[in-house]
Amino acid sequence: MKQLRSVITIICFLIFGAGAVIVNFLIFPLIKNNKELCSDIIHNLWKFFTGFLVFIRLIKLDIRKLDKIENKVIVSTHPSFIDIVILIGLIPRSTCYVKKSLAHNPILKNIIGSIFITNEVELEELKEKSKNMLDRGFNLIIFPSGTRHRRGEYPKIKKGAALVALNAGKNIVPIQIFTDEDFLFIHQPFYAAGDKTVTFEITQGEEIDIQKYKDATEIVAKKQITKQIEQSLYNS
Repeated sequence: MKQLRSVITIICFLIFGAGAVIVNFLIFPLIKNNKELCSDIIHNLWKFFTGFLVFIRLIKLDIRKLDKIENKVIVSTHPSFIDIVILIGLIPRSTCYVKKSLAHNPILKNIIGSIFITNEVELEELKEKSKNMLDRGFNLIIFPSGTRHRRGEYPKIKKGAALVALNAGKNIVPIQIFTDEDFLFIHQPFYAAGDKTVTFEITQGEEIDIQKYKDATEIVAKKQITKQIEQSLYNS
């Protein structure tokens, strides 16, 4: 069964890659200046792809709570390589940070340039680009740990999400995603899919109101908000 699931996973990656090529070369060159339309296309394609993974029983989604989220900074745990595909497929008008190298990838550059934000830039530029997307009404998804991790692991939370939220004046929505076993985990081969359907448990936490920190200095506000993010994601 493990070998069969690995073959199925490879086929799914090929399907995803073929779709990316079509969108990158045939569709987005014509509409890449319309960020909202690009976002809607990516959302619907990734929603379909996630649904396909569920249909073939590669994964299962156990959505405990997920309300409609609009124009927020979303912080999430990060157990799997496909977390961002699942989240953008579930939450319309969302963007995230990507590596700068992807912006120069010929297969992905039009997609990356449409709505995503490269994170390998100076801090002020990153804050400006993030604020611009949030001001347009997008959600911004951030994995504040910066690395994939399992339930029961407590990685150090970076202060970037708090800084971006304060700079843009947008509240933060925490989302816990955990899997019942490793799936496309760090240091695993890209085809490692285990020997049974992997359940992704998704739970939205209480929104963090950054206005509570308006009278604090930036340093204190970042520290306190980051602590609240940590408590929301890991119940610590």
